[in-house]
Amino acid sequence: MDQSPRSSTASANATRMVDVLVPVALDHAYSYRVPRGMELKAGDLVSVPLGPREVLAVVWADNTNPDPRLHNRLKDVSEKLDLPPLKGELRSVVDWVANYTLSPRGMVLRMCLRMGDNLGPERVRAGVRLVGDPPRRLTPARQRVLEALSDRLLHGKSDVVKEAGVSAGVIDGLVDEGTLAVEPLPPPPPPPAPDPGFGRPDFTQLQLSAVDTMRALAANGTFHVALLDGVTGSGKTEVYFEAIAEAIRRGKQSLILMPEIALTGQFLDRFAQRFGVRPLEWHSELTPRTRARNWAAICDGSAPVVVGARSALFLPYANLGLIVVDEEHDQAYKQDDGVHYHARDMAVVRAHIAKIPIVLASATPSVESEVNARKNRYQRIALPSRFGGQHMPHIEAIDLRREPAARGRFISPRLASEIRSAIERREQALLFLNRRGYAPLTLCRACGHRFACTICDAWLVDHRFRQRLVCHHCGFSMPRPQACPHCAAEESLVAVGPGVERLQEEAAALFPEARTMVLSSDLITSIEAMRSELNDIAEGRVDIIIGTQLVAKGHNFPRLNLVGVVDADLGLSNGDPRAAERTWQLLNQVIGRAGREQGRGVGYLQTHQPDHPVMKALIACDREAFYDSEIDLRERTLYPPFGRLASLIISAGDRPSAEGFGRRLVALAPRDECVQVLGPAEAPLAVIKGRYRFRILVKAARGFDLSDYLRNWLAVSPKPKGNQKLEVDVDPQSFL
Repeated sequence: MDQSPRSSTASANATRMVDVLVPVALDHAYSYRVPRGMELKAGDLVSVPLGPREVLAVVWADNTNPDPRLHNRLKDVSEKLDLPPLKGELRSVVDWVANYTLSPRGMVLRMCLRMGDNLGPERVRAGVRLVGDPPRRLTPARQRVLEALSDRLLHGKSDVVKEAGVSAGVIDGLVDEGTLAVEPLPPPPPPPAPDPGFGRPDFTQLQLSAVDTMRALAANGTFHVALLDGVTGSGKTEVYFEAIAEAIRRGKQSLILMPEIALTGQFLDRFAQRFGVRPLEWHSELTPRTRARNWAAICDGSAPVVVGARSALFLPYANLGLIVVDEEHDQAYKQDDGVHYHARDMAVVRAHIAKIPIVLASATPSVESEVNARKNRYQRIALPSRFGGQHMPHIEAIDLRREPAARGRFISPRLASEIRSAIERREQALLFLNRRGYAPLTLCRACGHRFACTICDAWLVDHRFRQRLVCHHCGFSMPRPQACPHCAAEESLVAVGPGVERLQEEAAALFPEARTMVLSSDLITSIEAMRSELNDIAEGRVDIIIGTQLVAKGHNFPRLNLVGVVDADLGLSNGDPRAAERTWQLLNQVIGRAGREQGRGVGYLQTHQPDHPVMKALIACDREAFYDSEIDLRERTLYPPFGRLASLIISAGDRPSAEGFGRRLVALAPRDECVQVLGPAEAPLAVIKGRYRFRILVKAARGFDLSDYLRNWLAVSPKPKGNQKLEVDVDPQSFL
């Protein structure tokens, strides 16, 4: 609202102005007046009028030089919120990430303020207590309620309903008759803090050296990056737990980032065994009330340890003292919508700004982290052998050119024989195929018609469990028809290629006595159901696990000693410059599930390319050979980490509009000998959700300020019009 006119310049200068940042898709801050009597400082959370509504915002800075012409047009800050302010460290992270990724600062800030709308006092729960005489009419349901409350203590109303097996109306009737009284339940006590002295494990001599380094790292309390490089089953988790224990002793908060937090029930149990309680969780599946409660606990420092997905990196910790990035190589750390950022890299940035240590843990480090360790930018802490003397799995190739599977089958005779032997020994076997559904393609034998998505440049995947044909890019689905829609031929549709559902069908036919289970992200109904399935496997209630990359996420299956990779070549068959690295990491992680606790693990790679460098390195267990060749290739071609990449994706509702806009962009690209601008070229997935896509790839020298180059380029370029859209991805991970 406008302030009353004042003629005096001195009076105007006495009015304080602040710039506030609003968590919306805008890069600039807005100026507001501070009402008399309101004390504000940078970082305070406030409510301000923006257009017709009140919005949450953060005071970013004092406006010490306001434009006098705008003075009477400025609005007042409505309210200072009773919430802890965002610290200068986090505000610097917001500015840095926005500048590096070319994202609006408001969108980065939005990730810091995902507390939900349920902040404030907890809702008071109603309890009931037996206080009066039995009712005149005593039904069986009422009798059960009285028995449940016979101790005359206060019980939660919902608990009594569940225990007695009655409706809430039965309780209300007894309250009306004076038999029961309603009283507020006391708030639940806060969870106990993790105990750094609880459940200390017995470490091997080799682990003790790593443990000492971890403790010293956390105690030092300054910026330092350590790469915890340990083979699968070497006890990396227990080792970095000691750094967390040291941070707890020093009153500091710790953040553990994980790529798939929703599926880490085993990890939470291991944490509780070490510290006596579970950590606080942060991920997208939290209820709104839990999200608000956890955000407040992180903000006020009452959450000593947080385990979260990549978004947990941007939370406003009260006293963050340590960051751990588990499975640092995992592609899930890259956010590909909204703000395009890589959580591992931004975690290093946050640790640097906050001047705290960070641990990157992996059995298969990313090439970037491996190079940083080789150049001594990161301290390598090595765990080269498994805990308890267990051997690393033996790996063999099954050359499908010489030992093919039977026609219409995908499990070779040798692999089938080995699985049968494992079942007879009462051991578990894992069949790995990184392809969801029943089959990647359905076609008509009569006319050759192939079922494709109507709005994407992709085939429809057959999902037999759901009886649907599904597009994995836009979510379009349709019932699986009985006849071909093109030629009307009946019973002519055939599935081409295998998915995990088809593999389960084959396993059931080959091993009818075996208990099988499919683990695939599209079959997850809830976190609880998934954790229950993983528990069934861990406790031996499943003989053959059939899974996608979900099974490579750090799970521990004690009875699993055999892993069969059905199509080891699958990840190598695209033009992704990271294809070799990802295939090597994924297959290493999957085979690393075998032989972790008893017996000797063995992995079988079904491949048509046994002489491929990735396959040779896997079979020889020669990680140095793989890294040497991959690093040499990256250095010669100036791909990351020896060069910089950015991807510009242009999309529109029609092909000429997308291509034309891309060509205009390239024509205006600044000339610089350190930069190559490649394209525009049609993206490998040329159409998604009805939008035509072209890609421009920008390649630069390692030390070049690519973000600044892109910012200057886009400043002089035309803005997207109509349904045109431009997405900028600095350091892209996906090339589709």
